[in-house]
Amino acid sequence: MQEKVRCAIVGLGRIGSMLEDDRLREKPCTHAGAVASDGDCVLVGGCDPDGERCRRFAERWNCPGVYADLGDLLEATKPDIVHIATPPETHLARVESVLGSSARVIICEKPLALTGDEAALIAHYHQRGTLIIMTNHERRYSLDYLRVKQHVEEGTFGNLLCVSAKIYMGMRRSPIEMLLDDGTHLIDIVRFLTGYELERPDAVRVVTAQSEMLYIRCSAGGIPVHMDIGSGRDHIVFELDLSFSSGRIRIGNGLYEEYRSEESPFYEQHRSLVSTGAKRLRKTGYFTNMLRDAVRCVRDPQALPRSTAVDGYRAVHFIDQVRDLMCEGARESCSASSRTLSRNAGGGFRYHY
Repeated sequence: MQEKVRCAIVGLGRIGSMLEDDRLREKPCTHAGAVASDGDCVLVGGCDPDGERCRRFAERWNCPGVYADLGDLLEATKPDIVHIATPPETHLARVESVLGSSARVIICEKPLALTGDEAALIAHYHQRGTLIIMTNHERRYSLDYLRVKQHVEEGTFGNLLCVSAKIYMGMRRSPIEMLLDDGTHLIDIVRFLTGYELERPDAVRVVTAQSEMLYIRCSAGGIPVHMDIGSGRDHIVFELDLSFSSGRIRIGNGLYEEYRSEESPFYEQHRSLVSTGAKRLRKTGYFTNMLRDAVRCVRDPQALPRSTAVDGYRAVHFIDQVRDLMCEGARESCSASSRTLSRNAGGGFRYHY
């Protein structure tokens, strides 16, 4: 019988542990919850400078090995997998602290870093081959998105012609904040589903009294991709709309719809889209499957994970390109009109009309 894979979690906040108490989310939905539900794994420790979080974590998961210092955690628990669930600006330092430890796999939360340069360095550590570094782009492991991936590859609905995507995440968050949060999931899953890198981005920001919108247009292997990221909503939306030559798929948070082309019931000598009746999966296994991938990599040194630090870098690099475009566009608009510009919290610019 194989020994259990030893897992330690760095960062005992929402995604590390606390979201597991959300009654409505599919379980497991945290790193601690995934480890606790996996019979091949054992939770050997946690790390957080917040003493109250450490206390709650130890009590919630019956795991007394909690530490304020990452070095102490690594020395005392000797983990095989280290889950990094701290803020993105700390990821590089955390990864570098794990190098040379007993760990064989790091699972790092998204975004991999706040800048492409830092993300590239983390990806470099992964590519050296001595330590596997995964990015928790969880939708790559979700059964509903894997179903879509299969449809794209098998041509179930014909050729994929374009992808439209939307993220609305709150009333006042800037689009750049959204891009660096759930937007990294959006960028990565478009790459995953199409099988191509996102190229030639163009971005337009529109600010009104009610909302701030960022419209991104790019290409994935010649397939047009349109992304709308915006504020001003009191609800959340994460949605992809894939248009095929003979069908359509809509997928997102709480959403799954398939349509195929059939003889139209509304117009003679035309075809219309008709629902296939496909149902949304209530259990997608997104966190469970991600951890299983990490365990596979621990067991087999030759294995490659489905989501790596290179994928994490690609998402952040794309966002860097968008930020550069926004800054260039803002400077050009400023020189061509009487508008004034000020930096906003997202690192870009905001028009004042």
